[in-house]
Amino acid sequence: MLVRIHPDNPQPEALKSVVEILRGGGVIIYPTDTVYGIGCDITNKKAVERVAKIKGLKPEKANLSIICYDLSHITDYAKLGDNRTFKIMKRCLPGPFTFILTASSKMPKIFMAKKKTIGLRIPDHNIPRELVRLLGNPIVTTSIRDEDDIIEYSTDPELIHEKFEFIVDCVIDGGYGNQIPSTMVNCADGGTEIVREGLGDLSLLD
Repeated sequence: MLVRIHPDNPQPEALKSVVEILRGGGVIIYPTDTVYGIGCDITNKKAVERVAKIKGLKPEKANLSIICYDLSHITDYAKLGDNRTFKIMKRCLPGPFTFILTASSKMPKIFMAKKKTIGLRIPDHNIPRELVRLLGNPIVTTSIRDEDDIIEYSTDPELIHEKFEFIVDCVIDGGYGNQIPSTMVNCADGGTEIVREGLGDLSLLD
């Protein structure tokens, strides 16, 4: 199923139809402010297992991140640590950053089987944030990679749909995606270790 949703002004009915898919344990592909992502409701164990399987990983070993609506939502699922970390995240989010933090007890056990940290995103994109707001739970986010040796990330939603039509329950066409992933920053130990340099402006981390 291909659902076209306007990236700046998402149609409420279209969003609701995708949220119903998520509530029913569905797996979706959706746009972000970086690359297209694949995900599901984090509270649905079978859906999380499907996402991991699509990526060719075991759920307990998959480094899956989650999308939250805002900073207050993040504090439900992770420990922000010191005030400096909070200030950095406030500067950077919403934006193309993934912050690795110590997970709180609210994180589903399937995520935390063999690790204590979780990657969190608040993308600067209305579609995934509105999905999270309407769903009431964060959604899993992990990038859609391309087997092409030159183009690492798929950017055309119609081509993504052709490839994943029978693998996922819904592909959202929110326009062309980016080819650069988010900047990943580990703040779990109180520092700001850059794990992956991506689209995010590194000067915001100073």
